[in-house]
Amino acid sequence: MTSISVAEAAPRRRGRGELGKAESRQALGFITPALAGLTVFTVVPVVLSVAMSLFDWPAWGDREFIGFGNYVDLFTSHPDFWPALRNSAVFTLLFVPLNLVVSLGLALLLGPRIRGRAAFRVLFFIPVVTPMVANVLVWRMLLQPNGLFNGVTTAAFDLTLPSFLNHPQWAMVMVVIMSVWQGMGYNMLIFCAAIEQLPESVLEAARIDGARGAQMFFRVTLPLLSPAVFFTTVMTMISSMQVFAQPQLLTGGGPGNATLPMVMFIYEQAFTFQQMGLAAAAAWVLFAVIIGLTALQFRAQRRWVHYEV
Repeated sequence: MTSISVAEAAPRRRGRGELGKAESRQALGFITPALAGLTVFTVVPVVLSVAMSLFDWPAWGDREFIGFGNYVDLFTSHPDFWPALRNSAVFTLLFVPLNLVVSLGLALLLGPRIRGRAAFRVLFFIPVVTPMVANVLVWRMLLQPNGLFNGVTTAAFDLTLPSFLNHPQWAMVMVVIMSVWQGMGYNMLIFCAAIEQLPESVLEAARIDGARGAQMFFRVTLPLLSPAVFFTTVMTMISSMQVFAQPQLLTGGGPGNATLPMVMFIYEQAFTFQQMGLAAAAAWVLFAVIIGLTALQFRAQRRWVHYEV
């Protein structure tokens, strides 16, 4: 066995150190464009929005530092803040469970043993990739007093439906239904992938033990799907609290402010009333609500999510 002296090993260590530095410089060169984009388009706007929320910041004119005045105004005197927050909460409470139930039901119906399941999955996923404006135009035509729904019920049952989009209670329900129709395909594909990964040995053992129907689903299938259910619940909740396009295009936030969600409220304060500081404060309130709800879900998932068979 040949021995290596300290003098011979030192140049090798220096060579490895220089090679590591060269690789670090190369890596830094590769990630610099991404870091620059992240800084310019994410970090700087976030910091600026925090600063804006502490100012009376009109779109034009002088800015005045008012501390937490915008937050106090939101919680104590602004007439549309609490209705907008309530509407976002109502939309989330209706949309999230309905979306999950419908998408999971479709995934179970389109299981691995169903012929032509790929075509059906594409069919149900089409609304997800269809432009929002096109979807809303179709639903507006369906829900108009002289639209298809009213025409069918009038001809078949001599029943006239209410003007859904002009009714304070029905308008939110229609926004939820339209949103579920458009978004169910995304979660459906996630559940389809999760169902196809279920361990057949566990399912077969449950069948041998006599598990059938609802018992099989609630005691075996659903616990195995709990990681997918948790992921879809968190992501769907976050997206529902940020809903904007559906009520903006379908009802315009009306009638009155019956379908005015938080993001639409923020948009109006910033670009209609030119109150950038108030809009930034409302955005941070919404951020705090979303973070709080997400943290609660992560805390609760320890009790019902099973990551191992």
